[in-house]
Amino acid sequence: MAIARLPLIVVDCPDPGALAGFYGAMLDWEVAVSADRASVCAEDGQCISFHRVDGYTPPMWPTQERPQQMHLDVIVDDLDAAEAAVIDLGATKHPDQPGTSFRVFLDPAGHPFCLCLN
Repeated sequence: MAIARLPLIVVDCPDPGALAGFYGAMLDWEVAVSADRASVCAEDGQCISFHRVDGYTPPMWPTQERPQQMHLDVIVDDLDAAEAAVIDLGATKHPDQPGTSFRVFLDPAGHPFCLCLN
């Protein structure tokens, strides 16, 4: 018997509303914002939550100077189209691209995430 329905991913950041807006637009999920936290949720109940952290310092990927701690892999059908879309939303393509079936980006708060071919 499972003890939970779905895992909730919680991401530290300096501006939860802005980061939720970025991921909500990228994933086409509903955005909810309060004072120090925000979330994006899919119709099936999957959610990502964003919490404000004073003095937030982004990870330094790929070095371990400030480890990434976690990252999201977003499955896409077309890497080029998805890349253009996330850059328009405020992502930055990382200069280190170690693979060919995925691409590494930084969200507006500096968290690495990957667009991966389906």
